[in-house]
Amino acid sequence: MVIIVPLAGELNFYPFNQTFRISFGAPAFFFFLLLFRKMPAVLPGFLTAATVVGFRILIDLTVLDHFDWISSFQAHIASFFFYFIFSCLVYAAKIRRFYNRPLIIGLLGIPIEVLADLAELIAQYFILGTTITAAALNGIMVIAMSHSFIVISFFNMLSLYEAQSREREIRKQNEQLLMLISNLYEESVYLKKTLKNTENITKKSYDLYKSLSGWIDKQVSVPVGEYRQKALEIAGEVHEVKKDNQRIFSGLSKLISDKSIADYMDVHELVNIIVRANEKYADLLGKDILFVKTIKQAHPHYHVFTVLSIINNVVANAAEAIENKGRITISIDRHGHSVEFRICDDGPGISPKQKALLFMPGFTTKYDDAGNPSTGIGLSYVKEIVEQLDGDITFHEGPEGRGLIFIIRLPVIQLVDKG
Repeated sequence: MVIIVPLAGELNFYPFNQTFRISFGAPAFFFFLLLFRKMPAVLPGFLTAATVVGFRILIDLTVLDHFDWISSFQAHIASFFFYFIFSCLVYAAKIRRFYNRPLIIGLLGIPIEVLADLAELIAQYFILGTTITAAALNGIMVIAMSHSFIVISFFNMLSLYEAQSREREIRKQNEQLLMLISNLYEESVYLKKTLKNTENITKKSYDLYKSLSGWIDKQVSVPVGEYRQKALEIAGEVHEVKKDNQRIFSGLSKLISDKSIADYMDVHELVNIIVRANEKYADLLGKDILFVKTIKQAHPHYHVFTVLSIINNVVANAAEAIENKGRITISIDRHGHSVEFRICDDGPGISPKQKALLFMPGFTTKYDDAGNPSTGIGLSYVKEIVEQLDGDITFHEGPEGRGLIFIIRLPVIQLVDKG
């Protein structure tokens, strides 16, 4: 501010006399004061006012052949009053209250600049003996109006840029949150399956306990009482595991099932999130992958976490399968009461022997640099959740045997808000 405002002040003209100047310093000064939202305007105003006077005296020193310190100081000291009074009035008007109402800032800026100009004219009158005319006052009013709304125009552009930046950041955070909850949704599916398994184990252990209890009165050579007690202990411990899992599952279910605006989303937005996430994933893998999306027919808003969990898994697998450079196409179409998701890639595909194993838990064709395999649960999870939703998933080779095409069909009723 103390650098730009003095420089902007040198872009000037003298409309009324040879001492009162109009420059771009005033709008630049007002603009900077609006930017200092957490700092009282008086302090930067004082520093800028002193710098402007010092800068103009320095120019006289370098330009004039017969420089006189007193004359130069008297010629420019009035500018100090303009900038300092301007900053004091901005502080007194508490303009920061109206940052969301730029028109009011523009209207307040007019009398503030007029009063600051009058302070400068009065200082010149007493120091240099210049006169104040009605024409000068009218000109000051017009120039103050133009300055004020020029500043508000730039301030609005800056505010718009800040708002857009915040919107982009919030959208990025929301996408990350959606992907996180989508991953939690996947975990909740496996946790629900674990609950069923622990319930079955508990029942079998308790049935064994009752069976052994029936052997107590029989004359057998094995220590039935000891085994009976062990069976009861196993049943009790598994039951505790089940209760812990139920508490975790309850928390996850509440997190991903509470009704909110973000639970259901337009399919175009959902696909954009999947594409952006996998573009970043492809960059992380050092691959050049082009993502193409096609959406046909009209679609209702679909459940965010269900769609993200299923489609993102398949798209991520396709990105991993492509070696260096390739193309992934995501197509969505509506067929009556069903929606069809089609994910195509032009990767190397898989061998005929591997096709029968593709959806088996633990099967993988991907290994890291150290030769360690991936978990191989992505597609098995997708198949399981699709079948739970009364849908089906199939795949076949792409054109000319390149890549794979996954086709996922789901009932629309399973993806929309039933409330």
